[in-house]
Amino acid sequence: MFQTLYSYFWWERLWLPANLTWADLEDRDGRVYAKASDLYITLPLAFLFLVVRHLFETYVATPLARLLNVKEKVRLKATPNAVLEKFYAATTKHPKQADVEMLSKKSGCTVRQVERWFRRRRNQDRPSLLKKFREASWRFTFYLIAFIAGMAVIVDKPWFYDLREVWKGYPIQSMLPSQYWYYMIELSFYWSLLFSIASDVKRKDFKEQIIHHVATIILISFSWFANYIRAGTLIMALHDSSDYLLEVGVSPSPAVTTSSPVPHPQLTPLPPQSAKMFNYAGWRNTCNNIFIVFAAVFIITRLVILPFWIMHCTVVYPLDLYPAFFGYYFFNFMMVVLQSLHIFWAYLIIRMAQKFITGKVVEDERSDREETDNSEEEEEVAKNGPLSNGHPVLNNNHRKTD
Repeated sequence: MFQTLYSYFWWERLWLPANLTWADLEDRDGRVYAKASDLYITLPLAFLFLVVRHLFETYVATPLARLLNVKEKVRLKATPNAVLEKFYAATTKHPKQADVEMLSKKSGCTVRQVERWFRRRRNQDRPSLLKKFREASWRFTFYLIAFIAGMAVIVDKPWFYDLREVWKGYPIQSMLPSQYWYYMIELSFYWSLLFSIASDVKRKDFKEQIIHHVATIILISFSWFANYIRAGTLIMALHDSSDYLLEVGVSPSPAVTTSSPVPHPQLTPLPPQSAKMFNYAGWRNTCNNIFIVFAAVFIITRLVILPFWIMHCTVVYPLDLYPAFFGYYFFNFMMVVLQSLHIFWAYLIIRMAQKFITGKVVEDERSDREETDNSEEEEEVAKNGPLSNGHPVLNNNHRKTD
């Protein structure tokens, strides 16, 4: 049974153009070709990445956060309450008004106390600013190094300047050591992202992130199996060109206005990894400037170069050499999946850019905003009536003396 499935999976008509077999891709005459077994090393490398990430976040990102004065917001903890905790864990974190009234009776708390408890409890579950900063720092560092390495791998190759060279002689194209390590490192990193996604900061595009990681892993692996290595290196380098900016420009942090001091690094509008870092640190002007660069690079690379140059190269040029086969359709289908995700994220970026240009509050559209805890203010209102500029207003319209 297993042998039958194995034979079907590696059927040459699925992976290679007509009249070609796996024997054509066996090492000979000094030529070295990609092999499926090469990818086994990416799994242990992925776990090694997780270890390196832990060390980096502990010994590099955390001291850097202190240096940049990344401060944690003081969060009031919800008072332990078995009734409310059970409902929070088993039913919903956002109870409706009818649920609040029911819980008020069961727990012996007032409606306002129940609402306040759920606000505080939700805030407790939100990731800390330090966690966001450390995660953004790690990704920024990797993507920046990967982009530099990727450019070093492809910038001196003829197919970097003439995309028709990507398919010249395909699939009899010998693999270079630099291509091997670029592939292994990139694929290992995306495996590590998939392994850690459950513990990483969760944003509103959590499902899209999973789809992106899985599609990327499949696309990298398939391009390796089918010897689409030249196209694969171009695609990976193109993506890395804007990813490192994402982590520096925008991060999930509290909403800020463009007039306030420096923001946090992800994009106050929509953060690049570097922008997220500066946003978390409160360097708003730096973050805003990086966001502008990131938005321009993202749109140019993902919405212009990728579809009109790279995808044109993978869809049109191969047909000049061989008839379309399953691998051709599968590879380009996965490219369409990635392009669809890019359009989705570009929509969020453009929305943030519009707010940024008009001077409105700008923040990462994907982030879950922290709720303000108004407990003290609410208590003052209950005791002394409405507030004006934070001070109780007396019935004679004079402020209470401090």
